[in-house]
Amino acid sequence: MSYLCRVWGTFTIAVLTVVTLGVTAATAQVGAMKDGWLVMKVHSEFVNEDLLGGSNIDVDVKNGVVTLQGTVTSEAARARALEVARKNDGVKGVVDQLRIAPPTSNKAERAADKAEDTMDKAGDKTASAAKKTGRAIDDGWIKSKIYAQYLADWNTVLDDSDIDIDVSNNMVTLSGTVKSAQAKAKAVSIAKGTDGVKSVKDKLRVASTR
Repeated sequence: MSYLCRVWGTFTIAVLTVVTLGVTAATAQVGAMKDGWLVMKVHSEFVNEDLLGGSNIDVDVKNGVVTLQGTVTSEAARARALEVARKNDGVKGVVDQLRIAPPTSNKAERAADKAEDTMDKAGDKTASAAKKTGRAIDDGWIKSKIYAQYLADWNTVLDDSDIDIDVSNNMVTLSGTVKSAQAKAKAVSIAKGTDGVKSVKDKLRVASTR
């Protein structure tokens, strides 16, 4: 009887261990998905923040804690970036690693301004008004804009993605993971179609489904 109890006890522990490991893995997967979604969500909130013009912010999220790195142009811009990040559902905390630096000159912004002048002279007031809405086109805006567009596709092909976007002189580099070749193609296509983007370097990997 004692032997049977020991065997049954060992079997019960084994089953509980497997179940626990399964729950832990599932929880980790959900957490990773939520973190990736939050990166896109925070960036999407930055797109139309005029105070963040000239900023180039990186957003990293781990277990709901957001870390902001990169540059902003003033203390007011820093405070606004932190406030915008904190207000998002699911954010447990925000770590400030932002630096204050002057905005870098940007060819896309100058080109957009020149195009606006041309449109004004042609009497295209509607297009001119659209140009004046939101932030100017610069590297930081391009990064946030791409993430915002990815967010719109989160529930279709880009769910479970963990994409890192780097923008330098309007040239985009995509790295990280996506769940399928279709998601990879979609991510690259969105980036290429974003205003101001000169080129896109694809370093994305299709994550194993095993």
